[in-house]
Amino acid sequence: MKNNLDQLNCASFEVRDYECDLQGIVNNAVYQNYLEHARHQFIKSRGLDFSEITKQGIQLVLIKAELEYKRSLQSGDHFYVQTRIERTSKLKLTFYQKVYRTRDEQLMLNAIMTVTSTTKEGRPIVFEQADLLLDNSA
Repeated sequence: MKNNLDQLNCASFEVRDYECDLQGIVNNAVYQNYLEHARHQFIKSRGLDFSEITKQGIQLVLIKAELEYKRSLQSGDHFYVQTRIERTSKLKLTFYQKVYRTRDEQLMLNAIMTVTSTTKEGRPIVFEQADLLLDNSA
C-alpha cells in the first residue's frame, strides 16, 4: 500500500551552542528534535495541526527511527530538513527526512521515521486525515 509522492517540505534551522557536545558537534540525540519539529511543520503545511490531532483522540506515535549520520553539524551552522511522506500501511506513515547544511548543500543525515496512529489507550486506530498529508494538491 505505497503512495510514492515526491512532495518535499523544508524547515530551516540554526545550530545553537548548547546543542553541541564536548567535541564541538551537534549531539546525536539533538537531531531527533530537529526531525520531529520538521515533521510537525510538514503536517502544518498540509493544513493539519499536531496538537489538534491529539485533541481529537489520535496519537501519532513514533515506532521506528533510523538515522544515518553522514557528517556533523557545528555551532552556528545553518541547515534545513527536507521531509516527504509515504503511507506504508493502513496504520503506518513513513517520513523520509534529509538534513542538509545550507552553505554547501552537504548532506548531513538521512532518516526514516515511521509513525503509527493509536488511541490514547494505545489501541490502533485509522488516522483518516492522513490522506491530506499525501495529497498532491496540498
